[in-house]
Amino acid sequence: MDLRGFFEPRAVAVVGVGREPGGVGRAVFRNLLAGGFLGPVHPVNPKASDIDGRPCYPSLSAVPDGPELVVIAVPAAAVLSVVEEAGGLGIRCAIVISAGFKETGPEGAALERALVAAARAVGVRLLGPNCLGLIATGAHLNASFAAGMPLPGGTAFMSQSGALGTAVLDWARGRELGLSAFVSLGNRADLSENDLMRLWRDDDTTRVVVAYLESVFDGKGFVEAATLLSAVKPLVVLKSGRSDAGARAVSSHTGSLAGSDTAYDAAFRRAGVIRANTVQELFDYAEAFSRQPLPAGPGLAILTNAGGPAIMATDACDVVGVSLAGLERETIDALRRALPPASSPYNPVDVLGDAPAGRYAAALAALENDPNVRSILVILTPQAPTEAVETARAVVESFRRSGRTTLACFMGDESVAAAMSVLADGGVPAYPFPERAVAALAAMERHAGHLARPRSAPPAVHADTAAARSRVESAKKAGRLFITEEGAASIARAYGIPVPRSALARDMADAKRVAADIGYPVAVKIASPDILHKSDIGGIQLGITGEGELSAAYERVIGAARDRMPDAEVWGVTVQAMVPPGREVIIGLDRDPQFGPLLMFGLGGIYVEVLKDVTFRLCPVSVEEAKSMVSDIRAFGLLRGARGQSPADIDAIVDVMVRVSALAVDVPEIVELDINPLIVMDRGGGAIAADIRIGIGGLT
Repeated sequence: MDLRGFFEPRAVAVVGVGREPGGVGRAVFRNLLAGGFLGPVHPVNPKASDIDGRPCYPSLSAVPDGPELVVIAVPAAAVLSVVEEAGGLGIRCAIVISAGFKETGPEGAALERALVAAARAVGVRLLGPNCLGLIATGAHLNASFAAGMPLPGGTAFMSQSGALGTAVLDWARGRELGLSAFVSLGNRADLSENDLMRLWRDDDTTRVVVAYLESVFDGKGFVEAATLLSAVKPLVVLKSGRSDAGARAVSSHTGSLAGSDTAYDAAFRRAGVIRANTVQELFDYAEAFSRQPLPAGPGLAILTNAGGPAIMATDACDVVGVSLAGLERETIDALRRALPPASSPYNPVDVLGDAPAGRYAAALAALENDPNVRSILVILTPQAPTEAVETARAVVESFRRSGRTTLACFMGDESVAAAMSVLADGGVPAYPFPERAVAALAAMERHAGHLARPRSAPPAVHADTAAARSRVESAKKAGRLFITEEGAASIARAYGIPVPRSALARDMADAKRVAADIGYPVAVKIASPDILHKSDIGGIQLGITGEGELSAAYERVIGAARDRMPDAEVWGVTVQAMVPPGREVIIGLDRDPQFGPLLMFGLGGIYVEVLKDVTFRLCPVSVEEAKSMVSDIRAFGLLRGARGQSPADIDAIVDVMVRVSALAVDVPEIVELDINPLIVMDRGGGAIAADIRIGIGGLT
């Protein structure tokens, strides 16, 4: 359904406008009038004949002009009948301001479900309930009970928090930042952030979409809608609730490291979302994206009249990955000619504390012509000779001439207030501190990089999916939550994941036969559906070279299981070929309830839980994504080859990651998986999954 009726209605009806001043319905009605909405606005109240001198109607059916949008501000119990009446009249868009739904408990949740069912039955889309309303500046529409109307502009903002939404509106007016739309999502019983992202993607008046979210309505739908949106305009999201309030009972390394916020990070990365970590960052990024073009590449020039703030900006660049531009010789010579001898013509360019506006302008003219300069940060501290307003005008003129990404940091308060207004009017974001300006630029560079990054589909993986599913079904029929070691190895082989030769031995004679068939040296591991972490109980013996050692090893692991876990069911031992030495990494899988399977990569062995040097991505992953996972860990140098070591076979790691990702997609009953360790040989030598653990569950 076309949602433009919410933002461009021909006429609006407000149901629940009180006769006396005060009340939500009366506030919405007055906002619609004060905002300058050009179409008719009709109050509805069966107990009033007029409101503020305008005719008031007893019901929606009595309203003339056929309103396209109805705003509902009546008690919760009466909302459903209003929606049904609206649908019968052909009204397709309704904003439910009323509270008293799922936010109040089970009874309210049941009422909300009934409301949604009724709305769908009559073809009405709902915003809310329990929301602040919406604003569309292009239509002069303030269908909310927020105070004041924002300036028109290119930022669309949506929020799950009405209180934060009112703060954003006030901030936007104070910063002279225009909005194309403001939407309070409320309970998201029907319309969600996914619907709005699809709408704003094609809205020519919106340059950047900004959101405050506490959760997402539908994880997979969010990734799809956000991916489409971020391909054409920036999407900045502040997601609260980073911590996991309740610990999950997880048994895998991957599961213990993959909190819900990890899944959000992976989803945002996949979709190209710019994540803000604080409300301040949300505002800062919104201002930068709405007012400035994206940088054409790396290369920041810092222009300052104070050394300390320039050092602070340079340090901030190092932290967030913004690189300074190397100035051309011609630029340095031009700066030397334009600036006093004591100035610094190198980047950061210091024009000295007594710099008037003309000195800033001359330096900007030199920097504009340097092909290495893709962005400029102008820092000003107010000193006695400083001409803040005139300098601001010079910055704006430079931006208009060059079109380069230009940000400003005018430090101070009263003495730079007028200059800040000049910058805002000229489309140059101005920040009070260098770190904030640099962080905003870094966000812009990340988005530019996302747009420039080539997209590739996950490769096709030829696998025996039926064999893998058969192993899973066998475990489910046996009532087991984990695949046996032998079954896990079988699933790995079905997906082309290299595993060492192994077999189950139920007694000593069986163990000797298997070892002779495999060939020494071998490893012996306890075989039990109840013992997940074998090394913790002494259930693994390595490097066994003959029958004598094999007998001793068999007795040790069986004895350890009986002593440490006497109630465990023991099937015998797994005899496995020894894996050649190599570097140990972990490849893991965890299934998030919102976003689906998450792939993990990091250092393996016992270090993964201690160092937590891991990366995550949503499945399925492409080869490029898998490679970036490997290179993103802090210890990547150990795999690339450090201090004369040969590089590890990274291509083999990537191949296993892609295959595990495909397995996660093909067999959704697998809820967690650890290959720990994956033994990786030197380049060209391949990799072998020395130990695999697979947990299963129902479909998620």
